[in-house]
Amino acid sequence: MSLLRDIPLSALQFYLTAPYPCSYLPNKEARSQVATPAFLITPQVYSELVQYGFRRSGTFSYRPRCDSCRECVPVRVVITDFTSTRSQRRSWKKHLGMEISLHGLVEQEEHFALYQRYQNSRHRDGGMDDNDPEQYRSFLLQSHVDSMLVEFREHGVLRMVSLIDMLADGVSAVYTFYDPDIAGSSFGTFNVLWQIELCRKLQLPYLYLGFWIEQSQKMAYKANFQPLQGLKNGSWQTINPEDTQ
Repeated sequence: MSLLRDIPLSALQFYLTAPYPCSYLPNKEARSQVATPAFLITPQVYSELVQYGFRRSGTFSYRPRCDSCRECVPVRVVITDFTSTRSQRRSWKKHLGMEISLHGLVEQEEHFALYQRYQNSRHRDGGMDDNDPEQYRSFLLQSHVDSMLVEFREHGVLRMVSLIDMLADGVSAVYTFYDPDIAGSSFGTFNVLWQIELCRKLQLPYLYLGFWIEQSQKMAYKANFQPLQGLKNGSWQTINPEDTQ
């Protein structure tokens, strides 16, 4: 079966970027393999690229192809077998009263203001703290696939925004930002649980959580959603909880 069912495989080109500083592991250089041209990557094509470990940032579809490192592992939650932990159930109950709505990729000042606060609090000097409006638009509001923004509000106050892509076999969690100043909140955990429930309602088998790096504390939360599969050596394999310690 062709990887690119909608168009000939020869219509896409794949190139390697120049090395750049890794955002997750200190003193490491990263490289990415990028699929082009972007306008040929339809929703169906992108769904299949994701199965091969690709991810997107704006209209760019890429996967890690570092010269001397293979720590980035694409991961996905197996929906039919997922069972929440006690801690996750507490997070679910804590935020269950939020009002949730779906929106197209439309720029809103309220979203950008929350994005700025989140970046300044959680990702300062981490490669993701560019508060330029154009960078925000190109990263979150440009897409050639089936994408939407999910708003989470408490009593009308915007608490969290999540960008998701709808795939043929699941949902891809692209990016989430939330209010960093609410003590005791579990917005991130609640968001993943909500996305799992969305997959269940739509009868989709997987929630794709992007890349997981065992040594990165920022990515440790992904291993809490079991069973988790990782793409290793060309096949999706179960990542056992004891392997993540």
